[in-house]
Amino acid sequence: MDTAAKDIDILAETIKKAKLPDKLTESVLVRLSQLTKLTDSPTFLPEFDRIEKYIDWITALPWSAKTQDNLDLNNARQILDTHHFGLSEIKERILEYISVMKLKQEKGESADIYRAPILCFVGLVGTGKTTIAYSIAEALGRKFARIPFGGMGDPLDLRGQSRMHSEAEPGKIIKALKLTQSANPVILLDEIDRVTDLGRASIMGVLVELLDPEQNHSFVDHYIDYPFDLSNALFIATANNTTNISTAVLDRLEPIMMPSYSDIEKITIGQKYVLPKAIKTAGITPDVLTIDETVWTNIVRPLGYDAGIRTLERTIDSIVRKVAMMIVEGKGKTFKITPENVKTFLPQ
Repeated sequence: MDTAAKDIDILAETIKKAKLPDKLTESVLVRLSQLTKLTDSPTFLPEFDRIEKYIDWITALPWSAKTQDNLDLNNARQILDTHHFGLSEIKERILEYISVMKLKQEKGESADIYRAPILCFVGLVGTGKTTIAYSIAEALGRKFARIPFGGMGDPLDLRGQSRMHSEAEPGKIIKALKLTQSANPVILLDEIDRVTDLGRASIMGVLVELLDPEQNHSFVDHYIDYPFDLSNALFIATANNTTNISTAVLDRLEPIMMPSYSDIEKITIGQKYVLPKAIKTAGITPDVLTIDETVWTNIVRPLGYDAGIRTLERTIDSIVRKVAMMIVEGKGKTFKITPENVKTFLPQ
């Protein structure tokens, strides 16, 4: 047996051992059988490379692999409280969401009446839209993937290209499934309002299919060219506003407004969440750095009002890095930031 025939047999064995849908297995084996007739043709190598790459993709997808959901409300509440201060109404809505999933699972039915609506967190930059999606995935015990929509202008970015193109590859949805190795991940559709004007209509069309339970059970990526069941994936969307989201997409979402943080909330978040995390990341022990209560107002508003906490995070990270450098330079072992010395530590 010549080398080409052996290589084709290896691919055939790979397909037979993989846990693929029967029709897909049958289709690929037919293509491999046809390929054996081209071994002496100058088109053999390009065609072999193309089908080998295709097989690599389909065998890497989680056609039936799923993670077990954790639908314990107390666990979910604890995780949400650990990562997010306040937002009581939003946390309550997420717990309701998980409760609907729990009822659906207990009844063993997939009817629409038991299907939790798809959440869309809407708010200004830095208000916690993305991080709360991470927390939902952690609470459920599911794998997580994020698909950024900012600047996306081509629906093929989501749906992939046909294998007829030499540089074709699957879209971001299939790539997210390969990354998570789970057929029921949490997939974050991040900033869906920030697609380009040119591609908005066609991208919204793909989103309608993704988010519609009547359609997403047989999502077809142009590259894979075989239906993948996305009905078990949990989609969460974020947006800065809903103005640029089509009515058809909004009809399939439940928008939840993410409020701006007050100064008092930011101080609490800085003290209980951001500062301890920054200290740990920098390798400093908690007793090394203390911040006077009266200084927090300066930390929260170094340059004026900010709806989110990203400026707060950058400011605290800068303070902690400065302390780390002063320790290394031998300028002290413990530091207390007071109104008198705060300018030494705050970024100018």
